[in-house]
Amino acid sequence: MAVSLAMEQSYKMKPSTLLNSIIMSTVKAAAKTLVSVTSSTAVREGEKWKAGDHFRYLLMLTIWVTVWVLRVMMDHFPCSVIPSPSAIMGRFSGGGFLSSSSPSPSLSLLLHDGPENGELDGSSDKAIGRALSHIFGLLNEIPATSMKYQFTVAMADRIVDDNVREGDESLQEINRTALSTAFSRTSSLLYASLQSMIQQQQPETATWPSRLLHMLPLGSHLLSYFTTISGLLPSATSNCQSQKQNSLVIFGEVTGFAGDSVMAEKLGKELLWITSKLKFCSAIEEAVIQWSFASGLASLSLTAHPRVQSSIVQISAILFKELGRGELEASRQLKFRSLILWLPLFCYASNGLTCPVFTVGEKAEMERVIEEVILSLPPSDQEIILSNWLQDFTISSSDWPNLQSCFDKWCRSSRKLLL
Repeated sequence: MAVSLAMEQSYKMKPSTLLNSIIMSTVKAAAKTLVSVTSSTAVREGEKWKAGDHFRYLLMLTIWVTVWVLRVMMDHFPCSVIPSPSAIMGRFSGGGFLSSSSPSPSLSLLLHDGPENGELDGSSDKAIGRALSHIFGLLNEIPATSMKYQFTVAMADRIVDDNVREGDESLQEINRTALSTAFSRTSSLLYASLQSMIQQQQPETATWPSRLLHMLPLGSHLLSYFTTISGLLPSATSNCQSQKQNSLVIFGEVTGFAGDSVMAEKLGKELLWITSKLKFCSAIEEAVIQWSFASGLASLSLTAHPRVQSSIVQISAILFKELGRGELEASRQLKFRSLILWLPLFCYASNGLTCPVFTVGEKAEMERVIEEVILSLPPSDQEIILSNWLQDFTISSSDWPNLQSCFDKWCRSSRKLLL
């Protein structure tokens, strides 16, 4: 009864989603019609309106004003426009229809919010898993500048840690499932954000030399380099700055290139945090498998912002270390795909100036890890990986990772095979 009363009150205080959508769609249609009438060819040429133009104008204007008056009345004078759940459930009785004592199937999960007769039913035995997945979904949507963002992170962190502390296998499986799903969703959102940034860096007004360079491999790097030394070509950086200045703020959120840049940095940090939690829950294999298939994200990360690259490099480093330990049952294809996709990023990514991604000792450790993973593969796979590394290493301005010792070992083993 208490739940039913609460739902009734909420229905009275809020207009329905369907009614909201009808109102907004009608307003948009009215606005478009007004704009089309006032900007018609006849108006531009100085001709007089026809009777039909006047009628359409007055009709749409009336609809627009009426809709907004209704909206204001609904906001300030709430009324029970939509029937309450109790009224809906009590409308029919007997004959196969719902009675007031039997809730509808669509509301059964909402009304049964606890165990019945001391036992967990099928709708609540995995409620903690659904709650955890819901929190991870909210985490992707909440802006990092919001005061509730850290609150949401702490809540998800606490639930995962409590599940691990209990030690029950079903709770461990809930952690693995929720974190694996969150890793997949966050990496997909990060890819979409980076892809949107790349598209905004290629305006239609760009000159043909810049378009040609963008079509080449690592074209963004070449374009930035030529722009720096000569200033003859329009650079992606200048486009970024202009789009940052022209970005809009709608409902408190930044849109445009600046919004995508901030979102990509936020998603990169979230993905790094999720990877750390997967490692903490002994479920890192889920991330290793997904990361080895993320070819689109690996390609876009080469030209991403250094702060975004920082998170992606740290994720790759964590997963490489797991591959190097040998505790995972990683196949040859899994190791090969991981190295061939993400090793180029290590060569092209910026290490950071004010806050380096890795220290000198961490860089040396990562070189040893990468060497161990490469040498665990067959010679044919080593040849492909090391050949690609040599090309990327010689082209890039970075001096890391230096896999010369690994390359020398492969040369010696190849020489022995030949002799």
